[in-house]
Amino acid sequence: MTLVGRTRARGVETLSLDAVRHRNALSAALVAELADALDDCDGDDAVRAVVLTHTGTTFSAGADLRDPPAPDALVALLRQIVALGKPVVARVTGHVRAGGLGLLAACDIAAASHTATFAFTEVRIGVAPAVISLPVLPRTDPRALARHYLTGERFDAAEAVRTGLLTAAGDDVDTVLEPVLDGLRRAAPRALAETKRLLTAKVLETFDLAAGELTELSARLFASADAREGMTAFLERRDPAWVL
Repeated sequence: MTLVGRTRARGVETLSLDAVRHRNALSAALVAELADALDDCDGDDAVRAVVLTHTGTTFSAGADLRDPPAPDALVALLRQIVALGKPVVARVTGHVRAGGLGLLAACDIAAASHTATFAFTEVRIGVAPAVISLPVLPRTDPRALARHYLTGERFDAAEAVRTGLLTAAGDDVDTVLEPVLDGLRRAAPRALAETKRLLTAKVLETFDLAAGELTELSARLFASADAREGMTAFLERRDPAWVL
């Protein structure tokens, strides 16, 4: 079963997360398939840019608790998006949670419809947004991020734009992205790649400095008693034991 749909139009390859039954949660299989698709795009001179989008009402619900990817595999995927030789544009019309926000932050440009919602829900299941911090922290307002990381509150597209998680939002995300994709098609491929390299240097530096530490933290927290209780409570649709 294909978990990532692929279409192409005028040099723009669209990759669609297509595990609707599981709200496009990041399973080991989905992460591997998306990494392969991105690798194909990177090596194809006919691809000028990549659009990362989704089917269904959820862009991604975060890590698949039934089949989670290894932390180092998720790190590799996020780094691959940041370092890809082509611009990667996120197109969101639904909800984004936890690890899905890591994908969003790794993209060079991100746009959403006003109906989209966002939340860093990790603390509510007993873990922390460790690995996804690699692209999120360098690109997001720190004061706003402190609130969203620590509380797990849901926020809207306007707040996501204000904090830097999104580039833009509008009633129709395709209308928002039309001039963006036109601009990317008009850019010289080598100039585009080198300009992206300038923009992502600091983010990649964060990966090089902190990936090992944050991968270890993620693995330790996911193996904790709090995480076991939090994930069980989530799957059973109840509050975890620590809720007052």
